[in-house]
Amino acid sequence: MVTVRKFRALRPQKGMEKEVASPPYDVLNSEEARKMAEGNPYSFLHVIKPEIDLPAGTDLYAPEVYQKAKENMERFIGEGILIQEEKPSLYIYRQIMQEREQYGIVGCVAAEEYEKDIIKKHELTRRAKEEDRVKHIEAANAHAGPVFLTYKARESINKLVAEEVTKEPLYDFVADDGVRHTVWIVSEEAADKIIEEFKKIDYLYVADGHHRSASGTIVAKRRREANPHHTGEEEYNYFLAVMFPDNQLKIMDYNRVIKDLNGHSAEELFKFLEEVFTIEEKGESPYRPQKKGEVAMYFEGKWYKLNFKPEKVDKDDPVNSLDTALLQNLVLRPFFGIDDPRTSEKIDFVGGIRGLEELKRLVDSGQYQVAFALFPTSIAELMRIADAGQVMPPKSTWFEPKLRSGLLVHRLD
Repeated sequence: MVTVRKFRALRPQKGMEKEVASPPYDVLNSEEARKMAEGNPYSFLHVIKPEIDLPAGTDLYAPEVYQKAKENMERFIGEGILIQEEKPSLYIYRQIMQEREQYGIVGCVAAEEYEKDIIKKHELTRRAKEEDRVKHIEAANAHAGPVFLTYKARESINKLVAEEVTKEPLYDFVADDGVRHTVWIVSEEAADKIIEEFKKIDYLYVADGHHRSASGTIVAKRRREANPHHTGEEEYNYFLAVMFPDNQLKIMDYNRVIKDLNGHSAEELFKFLEEVFTIEEKGESPYRPQKKGEVAMYFEGKWYKLNFKPEKVDKDDPVNSLDTALLQNLVLRPFFGIDDPRTSEKIDFVGGIRGLEELKRLVDSGQYQVAFALFPTSIAELMRIADAGQVMPPKSTWFEPKLRSGLLVHRLD
């Protein structure tokens, strides 16, 4: 049974939503965030990337960074840029990108259910990144960005959502990247029905936001232990999430660029690859993998189609049958010497939103010597791995469009 809870959203004053709403904290570096927020004192980047208001080069984990997040949050509230709803509600958050629509339920979910694996994970988290988000939550006294969750679609929930989105939206704007964001407040009657429908769902799955989920759970545990009058109803027991049905989501490819051949020659590269793949040269035009088990390689001005040989794939293994795992285990580790892609300086990752031309550009520039483009991981594969209690290789999924931060914020008291 999944618990979904209404909350009193802290949200932008009507008319300020486009100025306030920002990309999530983890898709921009400090320099990019500073540039994006330039000239806009109300961008929520001032809260989730507060180092942009401190001298360049400031340690991202310094106490003054979290203090600045607190100051900026308080300024937004004090100036009336952010206002808090009088009563708890659920919300519907629609995103439209390139004519594809997805409708999520915005509410709070129970940290205890993350601990019990009712909210399932598919990635490992890093303690340093968890602690960074914990400090940010504590400083801002809020979950500033929602966790992106998915669930196995239910027609009963779809019908309730369809009825609610015929009404006047709270917000409706197109961001600078062309993605349309629309938010509705769910009526009290429909919200109660949605909450009951989620009780019939066995599991939620983290699509994006593992560190936000983990940090929200850590904060809940710490506050629970520090509160002698803890009841379980306190706001800190829940963290902010947007829940989308699985059949509306799309995972994009997450591609790899490699800096060098690890001391090998081009001839040795192809000799090695012939042991793993069947290889077909595709010429100078970018080639995109067409199916699972197919990889595209760009090397020395040409594209190649690589198909894993069937005997190399254990289809019964949910993790090691992933294309990302096969490429890592059969090619990147043994040939390129990339033992841990999380820490290796020999590899970088390029989200599919940036296109194959970006892979070509990076290799042609001389920064990298070879690029690999992958067929996207599926939602079914993600759920299969989470259900098995296993984790995906790093950088296996890239979701678009990204959720905007600052539209709906959950305060911890």
